[in-house]
Amino acid sequence: MVEQDSRDGGIPGSAGQERAWQDRMRTLLRTNPSERPDEQPEGMHEGPAVGPVAGPVTGPVAERAAGPVAGLAAGPVETTGTNQTPRVRSVLDLALRLGELLLASGEAAEDVEAGMLAVVHGYGLVRCDVNVTFTMLTIAYQATLADPAWTASRGVRRRGSDYTRLAAAHDLVRDIGEGGMTVEEAYRRLLEIRRRRQTYSEWQTAGMTALLAGAASVLVGGSWLVFLSACLGALVGHLLASALAVRGLPEFYQYAAAAMPAATAAIALDLAHAEVRSSAVITGGLFALLPGRALVAAVQDGLTAFYITSAARLIEVFYIIVGIVCGISVVLRGGIAFGIDLNPADNLLIPSRPWLQTLAAAVLGLTFGVVLQVRQRLLGYAAVSAALVWICDAGLLKGGVSPTIAVAATSVLLGLGGQLIARRHATSGLPFTIPGLVALLPGSQTYLGVLFIVRGQTGFGAAHLFTAASTGLGLAVGVNLGGELARLI
Repeated sequence: MVEQDSRDGGIPGSAGQERAWQDRMRTLLRTNPSERPDEQPEGMHEGPAVGPVAGPVTGPVAERAAGPVAGLAAGPVETTGTNQTPRVRSVLDLALRLGELLLASGEAAEDVEAGMLAVVHGYGLVRCDVNVTFTMLTIAYQATLADPAWTASRGVRRRGSDYTRLAAAHDLVRDIGEGGMTVEEAYRRLLEIRRRRQTYSEWQTAGMTALLAGAASVLVGGSWLVFLSACLGALVGHLLASALAVRGLPEFYQYAAAAMPAATAAIALDLAHAEVRSSAVITGGLFALLPGRALVAAVQDGLTAFYITSAARLIEVFYIIVGIVCGISVVLRGGIAFGIDLNPADNLLIPSRPWLQTLAAAVLGLTFGVVLQVRQRLLGYAAVSAALVWICDAGLLKGGVSPTIAVAATSVLLGLGGQLIARRHATSGLPFTIPGLVALLPGSQTYLGVLFIVRGQTGFGAAHLFTAASTGLGLAVGVNLGGELARLI
């Protein structure tokens, strides 16, 4: 276990060395630039820094670096003069590449800026300004007020969910801040992180996606036949979406295609006159597809005044949800054409099976952790947190609390607990919070909204979709509020 007081040194501008670098850099970002303690006058800066040492760059570092970085070592840094050119360029490029990894992994814009700022501060470049948007990272450094500014930028096009790499990136930022790591060593570590194979294979991820949908169908009242149908539909949908992704089709079509097999399985059960809750098959598939992770990041960016990035993320979420709705709607309309009577009342009352539903919630957290490539030792925490979240939400609902308030209150506890544990280990809070929230996703309300619209009852459908959106917003705000409360403790 990481001892906090031994891991926080080496980053200037902190009010207290007992705090994790994430909190210290975030505090610095929220401070008026003119009041920041690290805005020092020009000249010499002491601390972990970089300085030129003879020798060419060789090996993988040469492939990744933007300029000559070999032999850049720790020591006092002179921020003026001609020797700063390769030094500054290398540090700025390192910060950009780490920021790219953080942003592509789903970190909020403020946390990405905090990571980039921690890197440049770790090497003594304190007069830096960073800016993060949805697709672009920019960093600028000015040694003195009389010198021209060094500016570098990097685009982010590909995104993924690999929380093992994300945790390794946080570890690298922490180690840079502790001092003693040369830029060459940092580049080598970063290259190892980027080239690291995923913890779970594609087939393991596909299998866990299927199991996730099956567990979600049980959570909303499905039987074993429904469970198997949901698993099969989600597996086919995942493989279909993966095939479209390989061929370069946009995510909109990938999600539309991924939503169709589960809806087809539900229609098949109705055609076979199976005495089961067929709607749970579609609801289970929705749990596997709804972009809860992206929604949380979008809301967090908005709450921390990164409005451009927040708007871009929300548009991404919107297109994903519209794609899912389109895919389900096409299949449901086909079912109605075949004479299937899809009764919304079947999905309004979910039978109470506390023990089975708690187990299903735990399986949801475990499988979602695998899909997100969470470290293996954290899968148990993901399962327990999802089960506790479900118990808390169900208890509040039984006590008469409205669904949106219940989800928000439960999410606050999830965010608070997850961030406290993450800060204890000086790592990202995402692996401790995102897997647990899957049990709160508004899958049933989304399905009801789509079903009412397909049946021509647009008003009822819009009302249910609005309820689903409110639930998602409450979930995201709750997780963010819990994280903010954790930083006050």
